[in-house]
Amino acid sequence: MTQTESKQPVQRRRLSGVVTSTAMAKTAVVRIDRRVAHRKYGKYYTVSTKLKAHDEEKKAKVGDLVEIEETRPISRDKRWRIVSVTAKNA
Repeated sequence: MTQTESKQPVQRRRLSGVVTSTAMAKTAVVRIDRRVAHRKYGKYYTVSTKLKAHDEEKKAKVGDLVEIEETRPISRDKRWRIVSVTAKNA
């Protein structure tokens, strides 16, 4: 093993959001909301982003809070996978 190689696990980004759609096979659309300050006026507003996440066991339902993790490209649009699901009634 050379000095440039390492056996450390890769630290991947994790985000949490709400599932908005589960119509596709093994895929959930997750809405990520973040609060951003306006550059000039300083007022905070919400910016939302929709990401497609891989859901192998189809555990996520619409309205559930999920945690997603960045991964290798799974399809043209999917670069995230669902790590944990918290039911909306919990």
